Amino acid sequence: MLSDTSWLYPFKGIIYFAAHPFLYPLLRARLLPALLLSIFVFATLFIWTYLPQVAFLAIFHGRRLAWINGAFLVLGEGAAITALLFEAFFVDETLVDVFDATLSNEGCRQLVATSRILNPEASDPVKALGKPTTSAVYSPFSLRQIVEFILFLPLNFIPVAGTPMFLIMTGYRAGPLHHWRYFKLMGLTKKERNAYLAKRKMQYTWFGVVALLLQLVPVLSMLFLLTTAAGSALWVTRLEEKQRSSPNEPETGPHYEDSPT
Repeated sequence: MLSDTSWLYPFKGIIYFAAHPFLYPLLRARLLPALLLSIFVFATLFIWTYLPQVAFLAIFHGRRLAWINGAFLVLGEGAAITALLFEAFFVDETLVDVFDATLSNEGCRQLVATSRILNPEASDPVKALGKPTTSAVYSPFSLRQIVEFILFLPLNFIPVAGTPMFLIMTGYRAGPLHHWRYFKLMGLTKKERNAYLAKRKMQYTWFGVVALLLQLVPVLSMLFLLTTAAGSALWVTRLEEKQRSSPNEPETGPHYEDSPT
């Protein structure tokens, strides 16, 4: 079904976040630093690096495409820098809270309870979130992803096809990281996680591509980072629903019962 297509979930996350006010405090706590940081980074890059990069790209792409691909190149650089700097503001903790609150609100409270204390008397899912009982990481720091991102940036020099190739290659790596928290809640081993991902490469690649595109939006990139966490959780709830409705079909979700030796 189109409604279950993986690339739609980052957009669903935007709608969900906007429609559920209990998530707003998580945004307000990071809004001002995120806004100022994004404005500073993107303004600096566009003022000092945009025109030189356009001039260089014009050698390969011609003038018209150089302006467009140059913008994507600078936006990609800005997204990488703001994401790295924003982690310094401990945004990963906020992403975990968005992810867990969405799961709890959508019927996966028991799954969240495997990793943190939940207050059943709280007035909303965010207030119900207690102290984690195990390591709580939404998306781990990946030096490999950063290095590959930098190495893939020159793909933008290729006329026409370069920018889509860059987005797909980076999306391929970034997509699975949005479900890192889910895999940890499920208690999957590295072998089980890799086996699950190997069967769903395209689903996670397209999720990662759309998530990356949203993060390329100047100023709003950090907002979309939070809404994508909500979208990622919505995808998990759908996977869990499929697993419960078809427990004998292992292809519907990463439901592993046995630990391989």
